[in-house]
Amino acid sequence: MDFIVIITIFILILMGLFHIYWAFGGKFGLDKALPTKDGVLLLNPSKSLTFFVGIVLMSFAYIAYALQFYDFRVNENRNFYLYSGIFLSTIFTLRTIGEFNAVGFFKKIKDTEFAIYDTKYFSPLCLILGVIFAMLAYRA
Repeated sequence: MDFIVIITIFILILMGLFHIYWAFGGKFGLDKALPTKDGVLLLNPSKSLTFFVGIVLMSFAYIAYALQFYDFRVNENRNFYLYSGIFLSTIFTLRTIGEFNAVGFFKKIKDTEFAIYDTKYFSPLCLILGVIFAMLAYRA
């Protein structure tokens, strides 16, 4: 399980760094990361919100690290990490399901570049992260 958690931490940090890169004006991959309909963006987050999401994703990596490697017999914050793991499992699983329009496995818009990437990569990744955080919370 250690290897899976290390890969999870790496992925979350990478996702966070991409968001920070986009917040500072980067364009690589951005066209595949935002949902569109008829060529119009359905989501246009501000630079500060994008930066915030990047920081939050990297904090999720820390929570994964803590759930795997902390000794909760001597750590007084066990409940914080346990409930954080349950919360993150729920968030990633809900992201997998989506909002039934443009995001998730049950989306209606399926023919845009984002939709294709969402179906192939983003939603499965969120499902995997949801399962990993559920397993980590269960072990805590």
